[in-house]
Amino acid sequence: MFDIIGKKRWFFLISLLVTIPGLIFILLTPLTGGKEGLQFSIDYTGGTTWQIRFADANVGADDVAAVFHENGLQAIVVKQQNGFMDIRTEAIGLLAAPPTPVPTATPSASPGASGASSAPSASGSSAASASPSAARSAAASSSPSPSAAPSASPSPSPTPAPSANPSAAPSGSPSASASASPPAAINNTQLPTEGRGGQMVKALEAAFGPIAEQASLTTVGAIVSADLINQALVLILVGSLGILLWITYRFQDVKFGVTALVALVHDVIVVVGIFAMLGTIFRIEIDSLFVTAMLTVIGFSVHDTIVVFDRIRENRARHAGEPFAEIVNHSILQTFARSIMTSFTVVLTLLSLYLFAGEAIRNFVLALLIGIISGTYSSIFNASPLLVVWHEWEDRRLGRTGSSRAPRTRRAAS
Repeated sequence: MFDIIGKKRWFFLISLLVTIPGLIFILLTPLTGGKEGLQFSIDYTGGTTWQIRFADANVGADDVAAVFHENGLQAIVVKQQNGFMDIRTEAIGLLAAPPTPVPTATPSASPGASGASSAPSASGSSAASASPSAARSAAASSSPSPSAAPSASPSPSPTPAPSANPSAAPSGSPSASASASPPAAINNTQLPTEGRGGQMVKALEAAFGPIAEQASLTTVGAIVSADLINQALVLILVGSLGILLWITYRFQDVKFGVTALVALVHDVIVVVGIFAMLGTIFRIEIDSLFVTAMLTVIGFSVHDTIVVFDRIRENRARHAGEPFAEIVNHSILQTFARSIMTSFTVVLTLLSLYLFAGEAIRNFVLALLIGIISGTYSSIFNASPLLVVWHEWEDRRLGRTGSSRAPRTRRAAS
């Protein structure tokens, strides 16, 4: 019978060799201002994502990033297999929409009478758009209007019907639509021509030639704000406390709840630490799906731990009087095949998703892969051995010797 509990120090050492470097890389995130360690996507930090393809297929991602750096922008550039450059940089924005003349036209039409003012406003707008001299003449013709106001007031009804409807409505609507159309024409498939984006287009084309195609250009703010991140952390803490209380209640022993929680924290550190390493080396980012992956890993880790703990409880009642370490070791071996086969089927599914599902969920699937493997390891080789260490320490502290006697020999059938 393989003695897992007897080799528990080796398993603890393996966990330390994985978690300690991960913790170091996690701490590098605040120490380096985000340059090393965890790399957060624009879902957390805000910024601009830009996907373009140059006519020259030999343009490299590092060369494009160098052009952004020369223009005072920090950018992460990844060249995809289809030739597109996936560029993530700080918010460069699009051209802001110019103020429309609609608000300025309505005050000029409101001071006069309802009928008499509509015709001058329409003629004034057309005159202003025609030439400056016409605008000056319109201004000169509008100056004697106060003296003509008494004569216009007795007969307002004949003038509005023929003049206001045909002249004001046709001339006002084209001017408003023309003023609003330029910002609407700038979308995520057309290269920007003005503003900071237009400057980068000119700089890139001057360095590498024309841009053949733009797939998208999106500037976003911090979707996942600090409040939402704090709420997610609070929910994780509350969920962990609930897991601790529930396992303690079901197994009638606080040691089961605490060791399950330690294994859960181990899995979280492993996943986050490996992503911190990958972010430093390969610039792999954490997006909004990462929180979902972590919650899934936590649930799977606790489920696998409870399976082993439940068998320990059954064998503890069935083999009362035997050493606790032997009971735990036998329980692990009884559930070992079940735990490995369950995790193996999940890993196969995740591997197929990672290889063939595309870039959109690749980091999400990678976090699940790491978490499932770590959760299986911690449930078998960390949580149960920690339970034995705590139980033996408690026996020594209380002077109990009944559970530390030499193990009995088992029959081969067991």
